[in-house]
Amino acid sequence: MKKVITYGTYDLLHYGHIRLLERAKALGDYLIVGVTSDDFDISRGKINVQQSLMERIEAVRATGLADKIVIEQYEGQKIDDIQKYGVDIFTVGSDWVGVFDYLKEYCEVVYLDRTQGVSSSEIRSKENALRFGLVGDTNVINKFALECRNVNGIEVIGYLSLNPMQGKEGLEDTAAYTSFEALVHDSDALFIRSHPTKHYDQIKHALLQKKHVLYESPLTLNHAQAKELFELAEENGCVLYAGIKTAYSTAYARMILMAKTGKIGDIVSVDAVCTSLQDDLTKKEMQHTWNSLTAWGPTAMLPVFQLLGTDPLEKRVVSRLLTGTGDFDTFTKIDWTFPHAVASVKVGKGVKAEGQLIIGGTKGYIYVPAPWWKTDYFEVRAEDPSQNKRFFYQLEGEGIPGMIASFVKSVNRNKLAYIGEKISLEIVKMMEEWHSGKFTQI
Repeated sequence: MKKVITYGTYDLLHYGHIRLLERAKALGDYLIVGVTSDDFDISRGKINVQQSLMERIEAVRATGLADKIVIEQYEGQKIDDIQKYGVDIFTVGSDWVGVFDYLKEYCEVVYLDRTQGVSSSEIRSKENALRFGLVGDTNVINKFALECRNVNGIEVIGYLSLNPMQGKEGLEDTAAYTSFEALVHDSDALFIRSHPTKHYDQIKHALLQKKHVLYESPLTLNHAQAKELFELAEENGCVLYAGIKTAYSTAYARMILMAKTGKIGDIVSVDAVCTSLQDDLTKKEMQHTWNSLTAWGPTAMLPVFQLLGTDPLEKRVVSRLLTGTGDFDTFTKIDWTFPHAVASVKVGKGVKAEGQLIIGGTKGYIYVPAPWWKTDYFEVRAEDPSQNKRFFYQLEGEGIPGMIASFVKSVNRNKLAYIGEKISLEIVKMMEEWHSGKFTQI
């Protein structure tokens, strides 16, 4: 019996996929199809896969062409599979010519011509393409626009800069708007990264026009306003999505999953630090600048609320304010007590500290080195150092492409946001309490 093996993502299975599988099947008597896992796809830079692993597997199975389906999960698995299943022929599309010649040591390698004019990328880019409008500080929307080029299914149609232009990289061929209302009118979805004090009015206007919104957290600085926006989004069938880019890195998501599933036992403590040094600001620049709590707080608080919930028994907040201001903290520390755990975060734009994340448990702890908010590596450590394990995952665009792709998928498939409403509201609650003066000043 001659065995053939091939691999692919098989997202949005189309005629081109089926034709390739038919030709692979014709090469032998038994066809093994490897379907790449979500994590492996992301590690290879394929961050806009629309269907889940199980959906893609079922689509391949439904063709009736695969005698066996395996899941590809790691680099080097092709060699392992070839040897494990006694494969005679490895085959793949001709756009990979030469790439897999190293497998000739283990079996015959055949490159098949692909069906012209059909690809999942083209389907994704043409189907339900969102017209995106960008609002915010130029240096932020520049980076966002650049990463949009790596995600199918969207088109950046314009931007509204809220501060003096510092360069237009990523926005060279994009229309500059002077009216927020006009940009909302022309867009299907908005990325809003204006100052948090402007979020409520801008996001409300967008939702009233039935536009989807991806916002830089926090949603607002007022809990009642935030609840109103979530209710308005639901009423109008809009997606209201929290943009905390760290949450969309593969390493961070895997780390949170490991912690939740008991890898380190019961979680007893979470400690997160996010700091940077802010240049001296003029009064005019201060109008556009986020303070330490709004800029770093949502990111630092995310693992706390994801792992311990949003119902602490008590909390204590201590801040250091910039001289001459009443609402610009250069450093803030928050301590929580939960029913069975404690947590602490430190954020600062005028104080520098080691930016690490440590999750303590009854069987070990998880250590994420600085800067943990750009997670691509973490360690699970035990009492016996020989049991320590390290995990590495490729980080694409600081998590921004994954965040955009997740938002687009949520819009197109009416999926719930990755960062739930409860967490978003708890972050806003912390902001409101702080801005009402509920902190100790040092």
